[in-house]
Amino acid sequence: MVPPQRKDGPKKDGKPSQGRGDTDPSSRSGKAKDGSARAREGKETPGRRGESARTSDGRSGTGSGRKSSASGRKGTSDGRKRTSDGRTSDGGRTRASGSNRSRPSEGGRTRPGPHRPRPAGGPRGRGGPPRRPPRRKMRVPFRRRDPMKRLNAGLLVVAFVLSLFAGRLVQLQTIESGHYTARALEQRLRKIDLPAVRGDITDAQGNPLAMTVEARLIYADPSVIKPEKRQQIAGALAPMLGLDQAVLMKRLSRPNSRYEVLAHGVRPDQARLVLGMRFLGIGTYPEYRRQYPNDSLAAGVIGFVNAEGRGGAGLEYSLNKQLAGRAGWQRIEISPDGQHIPMGEDQKRPPVPGKGVRLTLMRDVQYKAQQAIEAQVRATGARSGSVIVMDPRNGQLLAMASAPGYDPNDYGKSNWRRWGSPLVQEAYEPGSTGKVVTAAAVLERGGVTPQSTFRVPYSVRRYDRTFHDSEQHGTENLTFAGVLARSSNVGTILASEHIDQDTLYKFLRDFGFGQKTGIGLPAETAGQLSPPKQWSGTDRYPIAFGQSLSVNALQMASVYSTIANGGVRVAPNLVAGTTGEDGAFAPAPAPAQKRVISQRTAQEIRDMLEGVTTKEGTAPKAQIPGYRVAGKTGTAQIINPRTGTYEDGGYTASFAGFAPADAPQLVVQVVLQHPTRGSYFGGDVAAPVFKDVMNFALQTRKIPPSGSRAPSVKIYAGD
Repeated sequence: MVPPQRKDGPKKDGKPSQGRGDTDPSSRSGKAKDGSARAREGKETPGRRGESARTSDGRSGTGSGRKSSASGRKGTSDGRKRTSDGRTSDGGRTRASGSNRSRPSEGGRTRPGPHRPRPAGGPRGRGGPPRRPPRRKMRVPFRRRDPMKRLNAGLLVVAFVLSLFAGRLVQLQTIESGHYTARALEQRLRKIDLPAVRGDITDAQGNPLAMTVEARLIYADPSVIKPEKRQQIAGALAPMLGLDQAVLMKRLSRPNSRYEVLAHGVRPDQARLVLGMRFLGIGTYPEYRRQYPNDSLAAGVIGFVNAEGRGGAGLEYSLNKQLAGRAGWQRIEISPDGQHIPMGEDQKRPPVPGKGVRLTLMRDVQYKAQQAIEAQVRATGARSGSVIVMDPRNGQLLAMASAPGYDPNDYGKSNWRRWGSPLVQEAYEPGSTGKVVTAAAVLERGGVTPQSTFRVPYSVRRYDRTFHDSEQHGTENLTFAGVLARSSNVGTILASEHIDQDTLYKFLRDFGFGQKTGIGLPAETAGQLSPPKQWSGTDRYPIAFGQSLSVNALQMASVYSTIANGGVRVAPNLVAGTTGEDGAFAPAPAPAQKRVISQRTAQEIRDMLEGVTTKEGTAPKAQIPGYRVAGKTGTAQIINPRTGTYEDGGYTASFAGFAPADAPQLVVQVVLQHPTRGSYFGGDVAAPVFKDVMNFALQTRKIPPSGSRAPSVKIYAGD
C-alpha cells in the first residue's frame, strides 16, 4: 500500500521537514520509491522520466542538507554521472526531457510541480533550482476524421468548379452567343465576286468582234498551304499561268489570308490541268474571259479587257460601264480544308449582264483596209499608217484600220504604244488635203470661181518669209481649178488673199478643225488651231495650204465627207446602237448635222477634185475603172521634235477622196507617216491604197458604176 501523501507543506525557513522520502504516488510508474534510502546510498532516485527527488532548496531530501550534498557530490565524479538507465545527471541532478519534475514537500516526500529557474551564478547541484531541460514534442497519434465530412467537402469543391463552368457556358450560349456566332460565321464565309457577262461588240451585220466566253479564276487559300509546299506550287503554276514566280510566291506566303486571286480568264482546259496537280489550297471558280475572234482586226478601235476585267483601251475602255453591266457577289461557307459547304450559309446578289454594242464597221471592209495599209507600211518603211472608210450621207464609219497593230487576245506581248488608235490620237499637219477648206471659203466669200485665173510663180515672198511649191517650175497661168488640181501652194496663197484671216478661221472651225469629233474613242486629240488674234503676220499663208495647224485623220475624213454630202457636215459616228439581254436592238441617237457650205460650192469643189485624179493632176493612181473619183493628195512636212523645225523631220503622205464622184456614197482617207523607202508624195504612196480599198468597198456595198461622164476641168488659163 502506498501511504497517503502528506498535506504538510514546507516551513517558512525553506528547510524540509524530517520524514520518509517517499515519492509522490501520482508518478506514472505507479510504484512508490524509498527516496531517503537511495539518497543515503548516494544514488539518484530514478523517478518518472529519470528525475531525482530534491528538497525545496536543491539538496537531497533525507535528513541533513549537508550530508545530502556530500552524498550528491560523491555520486558525481567529475560533475557528471551516467545513471543506471543511461541518462546523465549533472551535479546530482538528472537531465531529463520530461516536463513534469518532482518537487520535495514537507516530510521528505516529493510532488510534481513546475520547475523554477535557477538563480544566476549559483554552483551546480546546489544553491538553486535546476535548469529546465528542452521540451520534447509529444507524439500525438493521427486521428482520422469523419469520411462523410471529407466527402461533403470534396463534393462542395466540385460543385463550385462546375458552377464556374456552367456560368461560362451560359455566358457563351446566351449573353455572348451572337458575337461568337458572328465571328465563327465570318471565319467560314468567303465573298466571291460574280462578274457580269460582258456585252459583245459586233459589226454592222452582227459578226462578233469581241465576245465573252467561259473561263476560270484560279485562287489560293494560303492558310492551308504548308510552308514547305509553297515553292513547289509557285514553280509549277507560274509558267502555266504566265505569272511571275516571285509575285506568285508572295501571294502564297500570306498565312492569315483565306483567299488570294492568282489568275483571271484561264481557259477551262488549262484550269483542269491546274486542278489535276492536286495542290492543297489551290482551287478554281467559274468566270468569263474576253475573246477577240478576229485577232488584230480593228484592235485600235475595239481595244481590250485587262486582267482585272475592265476595259484597257479603245471602245472596251470608253464604253466599259455600258459593256460590263453590274457585277454581283456571293457569300459561301468554306470548310477548313477549303471545300464549299453545300448546305451552309449562301447569300447572293445576281449580276446584271452588260449591253451589247453594235458598230457601224463592216468586218469585210475593215479587213481589206487593214490588209492594204499594213502592206503599204511595210513597203514604204513608214512609221505608221491608217485608213478610214466613211459613208458621207450619215457619217457612219465602215472601216478604221491602222498599222502596225496588235492582238488584243495577247496584248501584253505588244508595245503599249500600239494600244491606242492613231486615227484619233495622232495629230499631223494635213498639207494639201487641207486646201479644200480654203477653196470652199474663197468660193463662198472671196468672189473666186473655178475658172478664175492666177499667175503662179514657183515662189512668193510675204513679209519676211518665202513660200514655194513642192516642185520647181516656171511661172504658170492656172485656173483656180488648176491650182487645186496641181496642188500649188503659191496659187492657194494668192487665192486666200481674197478673204481675211477671220473668214478663213471661221470656215476651218465649221469643217471641224480644232475640235474633237466625239466619236467615243479615248484620248482623242482636237488638233491645233489657234484663233486669228494669236496668229503672227505670216501664219495665215501656211494655214491656207494646210500647215501651221494640225488635225487627226478622222477630222480630215469628215471634211471630205462634208463636201461629198453637198456641204452638210454629219458628225462621224461609230456606234449604231445597243442590244439588251433579250436581244432587242436600240439604235443610237441620230448624229448632229450642220450645213457648212452651199450645195453649189460643194458641187464646184467636187468637180475640181475630179481633176486631181486625171493625168494632169497629182493622183492619177487613184482612178478606178468604171467609177468617177474625186480626191486630193497631201504631202506635208513633219516637225522634227529635236530641233523644232521641218528640217529632217520627214513627211506625211495622204490622200482623201470619194466615189462615185457624181453621187458620192463612200469616202476613203489614207495617211502614211514618215515613209522612208521610195517616194513620199501622197499621189505615189497613199493614192494606190485609196484605190485598192475604195474598189473593194464599192463592190462590197454593191454600188453600181457611174452612169455619167466626168466634166471637163480646165486647168490652165487659155486652154
